[in-house]
Amino acid sequence: MLFKAALVCCALFVATAQAGITGRIVGGKYAEPGQFPYQISLRLLGEHICGGSIIAEKFILTAAHCVVDTENNLEPYPAEYFSIRAGTNDRLHGGVVVRVQAITVNDNYDGDVVSDVAVIELVKPLTFSEKIQPIELASEKVPSGSEVIISGWGLEETNAKTPPVKLQYNIVKAISSLKCLTKIGLFTEQILCLEHKANNGACSGDSGGPAAYNHQLVGVAGFVVPSCGTANPDGYARVSIHADWIRSIINA
Repeated sequence: MLFKAALVCCALFVATAQAGITGRIVGGKYAEPGQFPYQISLRLLGEHICGGSIIAEKFILTAAHCVVDTENNLEPYPAEYFSIRAGTNDRLHGGVVVRVQAITVNDNYDGDVVSDVAVIELVKPLTFSEKIQPIELASEKVPSGSEVIISGWGLEETNAKTPPVKLQYNIVKAISSLKCLTKIGLFTEQILCLEHKANNGACSGDSGGPAAYNHQLVGVAGFVVPSCGTANPDGYARVSIHADWIRSIINA
């Protein structure tokens, strides 16, 4: 059986208690100001728990497991518990903070790795600027072997206890579903597997964050196997599979 670790703890009180104990993408480099203007910090009761991507003036794409109550039939936590910080590489300071108005979780999400996506609607639109910009949704699969950029404020390693740092990024490689099967025993077109060397990749706090290729959003950070920083590929929800559903929420 595939052993996986979601990139965020979703129990409400545990998440808020641990939110300050986060660091950075494993093996990452510091981002330049405005380098990832679509990246946001998703905050639960004022504390960073996940990443996300700006996809329209009032809408954010993140992982479903960042916003649901695993002990209550995977119902989303109340929207008023959440806010986002945009326009800054510092997850604690700068930019703008906007409260969340509504959360829509993909109907096919059942607490596993498939369809682990959610759309967040903000109470007011973001004002686009040099440091706040949307990213286009990918409509096609990333070619295997392509370099993909991931970014976030996650832990540097499993169970790390480091002080908050600025936004980090790393370059990983998309692999085929067949190669993903041989690596971690998972075969589904819904998952974008991103390969990297040991001591690199996503970690706790990166969940919901972006994977970008050719200036398009191709993945939403979901899980690692079995923990952060191994040589196993990381699992991201494939955006092209969900693009029509995402647009239906935005345009409703």
